[in-house]
Amino acid sequence: MEKAEIVIIGAGIAGASMAYHLSRLGWRDVLILEREQSPGYHASGRSAAVFTQLSQDDVFVRLSILSAPFFRSPPEGFSEVPLLRRTGTLLVARGAQWIFLRAYAALARRVGIASQELGPREAEEKVPALEKKLLDGGVFLPEDGLLDVHALLWGYLNGARKAGARLVLETEVTGIRVKDGRITAVATNRGEVSCQWIVNAAGAWANRVAALAGTRALPLTPCRRHIIVARTDGRLPLNDWPLTSDFSHHFYFRPESGAILASAMDQDPMDPCDARPDELRVAQAADLLTRYTPKIAPQQISNKWAGLRTIAADRAPVVGEDPEVKGFFWLAGQAGHGINTSPAVGHMAAELLTQGATTLVDPNLVSPRRFHRGRLSYPLIVAHRSGFLLSLLSHGRQDSCASILER
Repeated sequence: MEKAEIVIIGAGIAGASMAYHLSRLGWRDVLILEREQSPGYHASGRSAAVFTQLSQDDVFVRLSILSAPFFRSPPEGFSEVPLLRRTGTLLVARGAQWIFLRAYAALARRVGIASQELGPREAEEKVPALEKKLLDGGVFLPEDGLLDVHALLWGYLNGARKAGARLVLETEVTGIRVKDGRITAVATNRGEVSCQWIVNAAGAWANRVAALAGTRALPLTPCRRHIIVARTDGRLPLNDWPLTSDFSHHFYFRPESGAILASAMDQDPMDPCDARPDELRVAQAADLLTRYTPKIAPQQISNKWAGLRTIAADRAPVVGEDPEVKGFFWLAGQAGHGINTSPAVGHMAAELLTQGATTLVDPNLVSPRRFHRGRLSYPLIVAHRSGFLLSLLSHGRQDSCASILER
C-alpha cells in the first residue's frame, strides 16, 4: 500500500493551488490524484480567464482582493510569463440596475479597489461596441484584467512538485476508508493509498466524493455555463477592450484573438458531467450580442464550450474539515470564482488544514459546519461595511443602496 500524508482529489485550480501553498508551509508528502488525462480538464480549463475583484458574493470579494497581489507580482520562478494583463473590467447598466452599479463604484472605493464612474458616452468611447442609447452609465475597474490560466495552473503544480508533491493522472478514486471516524486510506483504480488527510477538491463531484467517505452531502449545486467565440463582419476594429459586462441584459464579452468571446451568463443546474454545449444557450449568447452590441453582431460561431461551476447555497466557498469524518477536508463551492481567488483560497485552505486557523477570512464563513448547524440557506453577511452593501445588492434592496449613495 502506497502512503502519503495528504491526498488531494482533483488537479483543477483548487487542488493545485492548495498543493502549492501546502508546499510553501513545508508539507512535502502530498499526492494529487486526477481522474482525467490532464489537470484542469473541467471547470478550470473552461473559464473566461478574467480577473475581476467585484461580485455580489461577499466572501469572494474579500478573497479576490487578497489574491490580486499574487497575480500582479507572483513569487520568483513561479511563471515564465506574466499571469495578469491589466485590461480592466467595464460594468454597464441602465434603469434600476444602474443604481446597483453606482453602489458598486462606491463600494470599490471604500475597500480600496480602484474604480471610476463613466457616463454613456465615456463608456462607448472605452468600448466602441457599446450603444450609448442602451445604457445609463458604467463602472470601470482598471486593475482587473486577463489571466493566463495555463501558466497559473502549472505554476501551482510545478511549485508543489519541486517541493516533493506527486501528481498522478488517469487515477479514479473508487472508495475512501474510514476507521473510528477518521480517514485512513483512499482506494483507486490503481490500488490503495494510506493517508492522514483527504482533500475533496473534486469540483462538481464533491458530494460524490463525500459519499465515499460516508459523510453527508452539502448544499452544493453544479451549474452549467456557456462561452462562445464569434467572428464579426470586421468593420469595427477589436482592440484591447476590457471585459464588458452588461448587468441589465445579463451577458459579457471581450476581444479574443480577432474575435469576440461572450457568455449569456447562464447557470443551469445539472448533475456532474463532462459538460457539452447546448445549441439553445449558444444561440442566446449570439442573440444578446446582436441585439445590444450590433456593431459586433456574430457572423460565425468559431468556437463554443460549456463548463460546470459549483455553487453553495449561501454562495460562499466550502473550506475546512468535515465535522463528522476527521481528516476529510472540503475544498469546494468556488461558484465560478475559483481561478479568480485561487491564491487566497489555496493559502487559506493550507492554513486551515495544517494549523486549524486562518487570518484571511472568518473561518466560520467558509466552514462546512455552517450547514450542519442548520443556518439559513442564504444568510446576510453583515460583518463589515462592504459586506453589508453587497448583501443589499444581492437581495435587491436598491432603495437602501440609493440612500447610501446620497450619503
